[in-house]
Amino acid sequence: MKKSILFISIILAFTVKVFPQSPTYEVYALRYASMRNPTPTSELSMHAPKNDSVKLDFIFWLIKGNNGKKILVDAGFLRDVPEAKDFEPENFGRPDSMLLKVGLRAENITDIILSHPHWDHMDGVGLFPNAHIWIQKEDFNYFVGAAWQPGVGETGFNKRDVTKMIELNLAGKVTLVNGDDQEIIPGIKVYTGSRHTFNSQYVLVRTGADRIILASDNIWIYYSLEHMVSAPTSGTFDTIGYVKAMQRMKTLASNVKYIIPGHDSKIFSIFP
Repeated sequence: MKKSILFISIILAFTVKVFPQSPTYEVYALRYASMRNPTPTSELSMHAPKNDSVKLDFIFWLIKGNNGKKILVDAGFLRDVPEAKDFEPENFGRPDSMLLKVGLRAENITDIILSHPHWDHMDGVGLFPNAHIWIQKEDFNYFVGAAWQPGVGETGFNKRDVTKMIELNLAGKVTLVNGDDQEIIPGIKVYTGSRHTFNSQYVLVRTGADRIILASDNIWIYYSLEHMVSAPTSGTFDTIGYVKAMQRMKTLASNVKYIIPGHDSKIFSIFP
């Protein structure tokens, strides 16, 4: 009898070791600035009524795991970035200071997943000294290279952000994600498809029972998701792919309400 009990105990111990419990996460949306004036919805969603407008916020996301991970999706911007002047942001709070509201400091951040390299999503990446950066390989290569060739005319990128990312890459703090449907951290996957930039990505987070999609600018506002319409051509390389990406998100999220757009202030009334 004693040998049988011992044998069963060894099997149970081995099973726990081989099949560890999957991590679970909590997700927070951090608003660090707002657009001063409403924006016409038609500038962000094709076929939207001309007289409609939407209030836009600048947002990044915090993912807190029971595995010790403290992950940001995007990193916001610094107020002195020249492009910010055109958007007249109000109620600005530096992204690292916003973490204090949830009891964290900049050095606590372990990872930053960049959805894409536009200035308002990545200019603040240098504020988080211990973070490892995840960005799509094709997006990174385009951002630091082809986008700056004569005649390309890419907008939304900032030269100082290119320098920051090259320095971080040289320091071994950047992982270039190789394409679609990649689990980069246990319980966290990234997907491509909307081509908001050359190969932008969105993030799926498992919070336990639910699966949340942090779409970032792969869906600017709720109108596009509700009516399944693309951003204008100024907002994507592929208008058909933009819609297909939203259709796919609906199959990935546990509930459509857990598909979170990148800039719509309505987020904070849906999840007060």
